[in-house]
Amino acid sequence: MKPQSNAAVGLVMTSCLLVLLSPGCTSRGKADQAAEGPVPSPVEHEQDANAFKVDHPDQFPLVTAGQHEEAPELRVTGTVNPDVARNVPVISLASGRVVGIYARLGDTVQKGQLLLRVRSDDVSGGFSDYRKAVADEALSGAQLARTQDLYNHGAVSKNDLEVAQDTEAKAKVDLETTAEHLRLLGNDPGKYNTVVDITAPVTGVITDQEVTNAAGVQALGANPFTISDLSHVWVLCDVYENDLGFVRLGETADIHLNAYPDLVLHGAISNIGAILDPNLRTAKVRLEVQNSGLLHLGMFVTATFFGGKKVVRATVPATAILHLHDRDWVYVPIQPGRVRRVGVTGGKMLPGNLQEVDSGLQPGQQVVANALDLQATVEQ
Repeated sequence: MKPQSNAAVGLVMTSCLLVLLSPGCTSRGKADQAAEGPVPSPVEHEQDANAFKVDHPDQFPLVTAGQHEEAPELRVTGTVNPDVARNVPVISLASGRVVGIYARLGDTVQKGQLLLRVRSDDVSGGFSDYRKAVADEALSGAQLARTQDLYNHGAVSKNDLEVAQDTEAKAKVDLETTAEHLRLLGNDPGKYNTVVDITAPVTGVITDQEVTNAAGVQALGANPFTISDLSHVWVLCDVYENDLGFVRLGETADIHLNAYPDLVLHGAISNIGAILDPNLRTAKVRLEVQNSGLLHLGMFVTATFFGGKKVVRATVPATAILHLHDRDWVYVPIQPGRVRRVGVTGGKMLPGNLQEVDSGLQPGQQVVANALDLQATVEQ
């Protein structure tokens, strides 16, 4: 290379160096750097996805988890059912056709109230038998009187008198039987009537109706009505096999109604099913509940059973628990300026805006008081 060329190259390099070191270029570099964006977040992510470094930890105060002691709870759903022992069928002892219905499904009826009338050939036959029995008894009575008079005068033997007495006794038996049959059918033997009145045997609510106008009724067949005494009802719950330890005969459970959220009823555990559902692995648990009128058959309820041994759980302010990705989390300090996000299981709310932590946190541990504020900073 020629000497003139080397000198030209040196001159160019010296000019470029002066341009880079000039004040205008320096200030432009600072301006471009400032225009790139805001100052980085004070929270730095570490290699652990749930661990974070906090530049200003004093901005996120800590609280110490308290403790709450109580018996563990089991909540299950159930339905209201009638007490089988308080279900009374309304039966008809006479077959025939319905000629009148005076109550229907859902009605509250009183004992002795007329429910329906049935026109029956059974009653007609019963009156026929009764009248024949009356005539036979009258005849046998007259024959006994004559035979007694003849025997007193020595005109007949004692055997003839005994035969007359036997005939009269049998006639009275037939008369009493046919009369009782009519009374059993609901009729007065002294008043001829082919219609049977069927009345309510107890006071209660009609929970089943199997009869309509002009329908046929079969003696001792399908029950026209079923009356239930709803002053006491059953609540039947499904309890999983693993939770049966919460349920003990004779103890009580709290019952909550969706329709009345502030009302708490109490039911006694009267039966634990001996057979598990083979598919669901649940047992039927029966609660007996006194009904003030708010429980309706078929109503859904929530029953709460209480364990026998008390357990201690941690409590924190409700703001310390973060619900994220269908899970509950708390932020726990691990070193000065470093926190870790720990998964927990949130429990029920307590007075004072406190919340139980069923698992994942022990009483005495420290957590960030406001997890949402810290999470918002983390996401920046």
